[in-house]
Amino acid sequence: MAEVGKTRTQQEVRAYSLVVPGATGRVLVVDDNKVIRQLIRVNLELEGFEVVTAADGAECLEIIHRVRPDVVTLDVVMPRLDGLRTAARLRADPRTSRLPIAIISACTQPEVESGRAVGVDAFLAKPFEPAEMVRLVRRLMGRGGDDDGEDAGLPDSAAPGGADPESVGRPAG
Repeated sequence: MAEVGKTRTQQEVRAYSLVVPGATGRVLVVDDNKVIRQLIRVNLELEGFEVVTAADGAECLEIIHRVRPDVVTLDVVMPRLDGLRTAARLRADPRTSRLPIAIISACTQPEVESGRAVGVDAFLAKPFEPAEMVRLVRRLMGRGGDDDGEDAGLPDSAAPGGADPESVGRPAG
């Protein structure tokens, strides 16, 4: 009898139930848009990350010390406390001052510059490819550890205005 049901895409499909929370690291995803939060969450969980979400910067600050994430992703425009002010507060707190922060938002050039000034580590422009977002989070997770040899560069679309994501948040000179 002929074998039925095998397809080329079968190997690419991952079962959600096989994800091991915390296996790769914990990400705090902060975005006021529930659909975007879920999109980021699902894509990161499929790659083995544990994901916690918050609806705005105020909620992020309320839970960050309980959650103790390895990386934080922030939208810029959010109610109560926006992403840039949230990043500034995270940098001002000695407990989170070295925490990798990525802005995932449709940023204007002045917002990118403000983000750099407060110490944001990387930017990813919306709309984004989920694979780019996963690469960005992996790269930020690797900060402070050994380089795993992955390409740390991101496409130009990931860094609005041609900003070099590696230099963002570092003093010039």
